[in-house]
Amino acid sequence: MGEGKVDFGRLLTAMATPFTDDGQLDLPAVDRLVDRLIETGTTGIVVAGTTGESPTLSHEEKLQLFERVLGRAKGRAAVIAGTGSNDTRATVALTREAEALGVDGIMLVCPYYNKPSQEGLYQHFRAAAEATHLPVMVYNVPGRTGVNLSAATTLRLAEVDNIVCVKEAGGDLGQIAEIVERAPEGFRLYSGDDKLFLPTLAVGGYGVVSVASHLVGREMTQMIQAFLSGQVAEAASWHRRLLPLFEGLFWTSSPVLLKTGLAMVGYPVGPVRLPLVEAPQKMVEDFRRILEELRLV
Repeated sequence: MGEGKVDFGRLLTAMATPFTDDGQLDLPAVDRLVDRLIETGTTGIVVAGTTGESPTLSHEEKLQLFERVLGRAKGRAAVIAGTGSNDTRATVALTREAEALGVDGIMLVCPYYNKPSQEGLYQHFRAAAEATHLPVMVYNVPGRTGVNLSAATTLRLAEVDNIVCVKEAGGDLGQIAEIVERAPEGFRLYSGDDKLFLPTLAVGGYGVVSVASHLVGREMTQMIQAFLSGQVAEAASWHRRLLPLFEGLFWTSSPVLLKTGLAMVGYPVGPVRLPLVEAPQKMVEDFRRILEELRLV
């Protein structure tokens, strides 16, 4: 693929999946949310990731979402389809279907629950990447999957022609720096954790796959621009100001409080699906105070 051919931009959003009150996909709300994200600085939309409640989306619902987001984005932002699962054959099949719909890229999470070895992880990602011509982002999130994709395995995968970036949410800046230092030219590292985004930029990371950008996309764009223009103190000030939100969003399982927050700022996206449940009232009130402090409500 080579450097320069693939650029999802620096601020990607792992989009929440809007549901109706009775738990069906809310496609008109998808349209409104896509518009909001693009208007507030999102350069790429990750659809049907963890924040999109992918474990409770059916195969058909994922395809519906990919198609709807593509139609609404109309080339204004990259559309990256979350097609990974813990079944390599199913991952390959959904990846091919997503490519046929016309998405711009694929995100593949580490297989969860079955705890493959590093060699198993490598073979899984390679098989899925070889099933598509699209650029692929691999996604390491050991807190959710039970397995860490090591720096060494990430670097092996970076040699696969169309694996062009990694979303790193392992919480280890040492691992992040090692990948950045040793990766081939053009391979990009995205933080998968809002609160580690600025430190990740500082060690050479490229961007973020964000949850908070649903609510503070403009502010995060300003933080990025400040850092890239050498205004490091200003970027750090933004980071510290936004940190309570970055942390508050994960007081309980994501995207519970994200959906609560979107409703508070006038972009309701409905409930979460079981086994996720709404946050307790006291937590909701405390979260509202964070949004008030940021003048979002």
